[in-house]
Amino acid sequence: MYSGKNKSITNILKIISQDRERSNILRKQEQKALTFLVQRIPYWITSDMLTVIGFSGSIIVLSGFVLAAYFGKSYLLFGVLGYIISWFGDSLDGRVAYYRKQPRKWYGFALDVTVDWLGVILMGLGFVIYVSSAYKIIGFLFVVLYGWEILTAQLRYKITGKYFIDSGLLGPTEVRIIISLILVSEVLLDGSIIYLSGIACVVLFIANILDTRKLLNAADIRDKEEKQSLKDGAHCLKEQRI
Repeated sequence: MYSGKNKSITNILKIISQDRERSNILRKQEQKALTFLVQRIPYWITSDMLTVIGFSGSIIVLSGFVLAAYFGKSYLLFGVLGYIISWFGDSLDGRVAYYRKQPRKWYGFALDVTVDWLGVILMGLGFVIYVSSAYKIIGFLFVVLYGWEILTAQLRYKITGKYFIDSGLLGPTEVRIIISLILVSEVLLDGSIIYLSGIACVVLFIANILDTRKLLNAADIRDKEEKQSLKDGAHCLKEQRI
């Protein structure tokens, strides 16, 4: 019975992970959680509904920043709740579709990227509303840098045919956890959000530089392969004519 259960879990994991590769630190724990959850989501909850639920988490994050700016920093803890909801909806919408054998690969891909980008904008907007004017640039930088990472992921997919949503050991889940810890830190230690967010931007910038280098190397390899393929094709045609 134990072996059969493991086999079932392995099969489910294979089904729900077939369109992407993961490299993040928490991938094993996250995949186990998703395997558990996809089997228990009520059938009347559709993938689109899960996307809406995930996006509502981003709205809660924005609301937490706004409330904190006007009524007290303890409201930043709403952002932690928002990120939990965001993870739930964003992680499960596509996985549930594959588990139910109802995937819409390109529709889901386009919707996921759009909603992720809007979520980042809302978070950056919330940060700008919360902090003083001298540090608003950090929120702008975060949006730009995260957008750069999203763009890199799409270009990598186009060039290599493999869809990675992680930047090395850090993925969306780890980013949500880190930002949640920054929010908790700000509640406990006023002003820490400025320094920790600045450090996060530096780390994200370095990660983007490294990912862009890997992307350009992959693009160069593909260019060489395509050129070689054209040469081989031309050589075959020449031999046929002879």
